[in-house]
Amino acid sequence: MQEKEYRILVINPGSTSTKIGVFDNERSIFEKTIRHDADIINAFNSIIDQYEFRKQTILETLDEEGINISKLSAVCGRGGLLRPIEGGTYHVNEQMLHDLRIGFAGQHASNLGGIIAFEIAGGLNIPSFIVDPVVVDEMETIAKVSGVPSIERKSIFHALNQKSVARKVAQQYGKKYSEMNLIVAHMGGGITVGVHKLGKVIDVNNGLHGDGPFSPERAGTVPAGDLVNLCYSGDYYREEVMKMLVGNGGLVGYLGTNDGQKVERMIAEGNQKAKLIFDAMAYQIGKEIGAASSVLKGRVDAIILTGGLAYGKKFVKEISSYIDWIADVNVFPGENELQALTEGALRVLRGEEEAKEYPNKKVNSKIYNQI
Repeated sequence: MQEKEYRILVINPGSTSTKIGVFDNERSIFEKTIRHDADIINAFNSIIDQYEFRKQTILETLDEEGINISKLSAVCGRGGLLRPIEGGTYHVNEQMLHDLRIGFAGQHASNLGGIIAFEIAGGLNIPSFIVDPVVVDEMETIAKVSGVPSIERKSIFHALNQKSVARKVAQQYGKKYSEMNLIVAHMGGGITVGVHKLGKVIDVNNGLHGDGPFSPERAGTVPAGDLVNLCYSGDYYREEVMKMLVGNGGLVGYLGTNDGQKVERMIAEGNQKAKLIFDAMAYQIGKEIGAASSVLKGRVDAIILTGGLAYGKKFVKEISSYIDWIADVNVFPGENELQALTEGALRVLRGEEEAKEYPNKKVNSKIYNQI
């Protein structure tokens, strides 16, 4: 029997660009990164004010490409900074729209994804979805204890790509994602290492400005006492310290670049400092994966390395030298967010899973008041 074909529009807004794609089932028929003039973007008072401009630009681009939106089966947007929720595909509903508009957990261009998807889909009387936003929180309560009662560890990570590649590896093993124990390291501008236990990410480092390995532009875990002394030295404003941790940390802080390929060229030219820092980043990633394996008590079915840095064969080899004794290492370079969004929508359209309603559960938070 011939498989039913679904046509899906996917939308992934970034700070100065909007990536869009049209897929017939898993097959991409059109993808484009729409780059927005910085002067036009900066003229808006807030991110939410960009909504109509970006929506019209998307519709005009599709029209220019001769894509008839009346043939769409669904529209799927990148999930934004919402309330903590468990992973999955979600209908865009009124509560979600409200939280995206007010920036419940912060203002970010990705907040526009669900809003634009809802508006385009509403005019066509078809469903709109988001899939695995960065606020996915499936962490076990014990993993949230930080050591300071007023601070809890938070789940902020590359949920969309981590869960997408985890499903692919499970399929390669002839199993379901919910049947495997996996460790997934997403290695991009930020680095997050997730412990995937039977389909749930039960522990993960906060990849925004929390903990874990340092990355191309983020500091990761730093000695707490020294950081406190730095903050109270009188030499820096709060914003300057935050910039040291996010933006000017990691490779940028040590080497002045966030480009892994450039660092590899520096190493090839004999730059010993570049080699030390790059090796240290691989060391920290390997150490984080090793710690993650202890959460699973050594019962790890596979390890996955993904994200932009996974293109570096020498870098991947260096990380693997620390961890290949734990489990087989699978490499999925890059981050195909449009494909991952499409797959999330397809799972619902095909009846493989039910779309969830936002917010779907009360996630453990402020745990110290519960003890």
